[in-house]
Amino acid sequence: MGSTFSGIELGKRSIIANTDAITTAGHNISNANTEGYSRQRVQIKEMDPLYKPDLSRAERPGMIGQGVDLQSVNRIRDELLDKRIVGQANVESYWQTRSDYYTMLEQIYNEPYDVSIRSNMDKFWEGWQELSVNPESEAARQAVVTRGVTLTDSIKQRFEALSGVGNIIQGDIEATVKQVNSYTRQIAHINEEIVKSKAMGDNPNDLMDRRDLLVDKLSELVNVTIDTRDSDEFMVHVDGRVIVQGAISREIDLVPGNDDSGYDKLVWADTGNDAYFSGGKLGALVELRDVDVRQELQSLNSMTMNFADLVNQIHKNAVGLNNNTGLDFFVQHDFVENSNGNFDRNGDGQLDSSYVFRFSGTNELDKQQQVGLEGVMTFNGANGNVQVPYYHTDTVETVIARINDSSSEVKAYLDKNNHLVLKAATSASSENPDFVIRHVEDSGYFLAGYSGLLKGNGAENAYDFNSADAVNALSTNAEFSVAPLANPSAYIEVNSLIKNDIKNLAAGYTDSTGRVNAGDGRAAVEIASIRNTNVMIGSMKTFDDYFADSVTNVGLKGEQAETNLFSQNAIMGDLRNLRDSISGVNIDEELAEIMKFQHGYNAAAKFITVWDSLLDTVINRLGV
Repeated sequence: MGSTFSGIELGKRSIIANTDAITTAGHNISNANTEGYSRQRVQIKEMDPLYKPDLSRAERPGMIGQGVDLQSVNRIRDELLDKRIVGQANVESYWQTRSDYYTMLEQIYNEPYDVSIRSNMDKFWEGWQELSVNPESEAARQAVVTRGVTLTDSIKQRFEALSGVGNIIQGDIEATVKQVNSYTRQIAHINEEIVKSKAMGDNPNDLMDRRDLLVDKLSELVNVTIDTRDSDEFMVHVDGRVIVQGAISREIDLVPGNDDSGYDKLVWADTGNDAYFSGGKLGALVELRDVDVRQELQSLNSMTMNFADLVNQIHKNAVGLNNNTGLDFFVQHDFVENSNGNFDRNGDGQLDSSYVFRFSGTNELDKQQQVGLEGVMTFNGANGNVQVPYYHTDTVETVIARINDSSSEVKAYLDKNNHLVLKAATSASSENPDFVIRHVEDSGYFLAGYSGLLKGNGAENAYDFNSADAVNALSTNAEFSVAPLANPSAYIEVNSLIKNDIKNLAAGYTDSTGRVNAGDGRAAVEIASIRNTNVMIGSMKTFDDYFADSVTNVGLKGEQAETNLFSQNAIMGDLRNLRDSISGVNIDEELAEIMKFQHGYNAAAKFITVWDSLLDTVINRLGV
């Protein structure tokens, strides 16, 4: 039979259940503004009945209920939506980071016209043009020198500005790596606490909210995915690699890179293997530093190197007012002092490489003449060597264009004497040096007998920089120049001998008597004509092409980042709003819950009061 005091126990359970429900609603209201908090709900079920359908049950109809029981307290969360937000957040932060830094790069290129590199270079060419008309004028010479100094200063300022952005990115990478490591350690620690809590039969809702918030923040830094297939082992992956597994986390470390940039590379601390990230803030920062800013610096260095080299080639063969000759107009620093460009690349004390920037053939060529030869030339490229074929009906101009249009890192043109010139461009791989010709080979005779550049054809006569004295593969009397020191845009300046004595500025050539005519401005004309000459600065043909391409490139990439960021903001805004509508706390809804359970609490209390009155009647008043 039922217990006389069963009503008291039934009412007590109701009061406890309603109290817990009110407490949970109050907890929700208290955390309405807590970042990452998910609203919680109590799961209430009826208590097991007193009698069960077996032979020992009392002979009475029905099953007497025993009140209510609090089953669990659960948080309201959509796991599929969470995974989508985690998977998408890295794209938004990737474009946000690129947009921010391209704003800085655009500010570098959006300098006032009257102080820009292009404006100063235009004035520099105009100075040589004026000097060609008045070669005897010292004022015209001074104008060339002064404008040259102004131009080199503006080039160095741009280099410093671009390098400054690279240094800022490096600092940002260091800070972001620390954040990633901190988040992974915290996630692993919370995983351990969650496992302990679940082992006790609890629902650690607040701990899971804190873990999800950390995962959200981590997903903005690197492109992560989460795996919850095992409730006791929460895993986080980045680009297919485990970064958190239960209570264990992996860390990223920074070590010195292999190139001469001075920047660190990312490696996994436990294995030392290179760490790559294709998305998130960290992926964007590494790409900006190692690709975007590096390409902008390479482009500036390429322009500077070719510009200085072309001016110097003419100037050192011309003569000044004081009959001095052989002077470079711009100071250039060779990478090595060895005249053949020999260099100890592996640091073992033995010369094992040749760092050469430019080759010049010995034969005069007609660009419109058909070569009448057939073969395949091989040059160094970004990913191994590149083959460039030529045929009997090709003109010299066609062969040169085919070299320049190929993916090789060697460019070709005819100099003022119509000799074939091969120049090294910048290297796409940071492991290879810039402005170094690494391989030149010809199966036929275009580079050998026809242009007078190589001694012979075939692989046995190829030029390859992986050996000392590689220039011995060049034909006799072929000219070459040693590769420059890294980043020529950082140190370019006008020769101090010319700045201190403008009579050393060469504008003409010697006549049959060995002296220069005061009115001879032929060298000045040649230098001024460089402005509109196809000089192949990387993939750009003229200096004007370079300036147009550099500004357009930065502008378009900035526009791309801004457009993609706008799109990702819209996508992520919709996803976050949807999650807030599911998991967010609604104050009005929680107040309604409190009122509902408050009425339940009051009713339960009244029930206990009534039951107490009944017991009082039975105990104290029967039999009186």
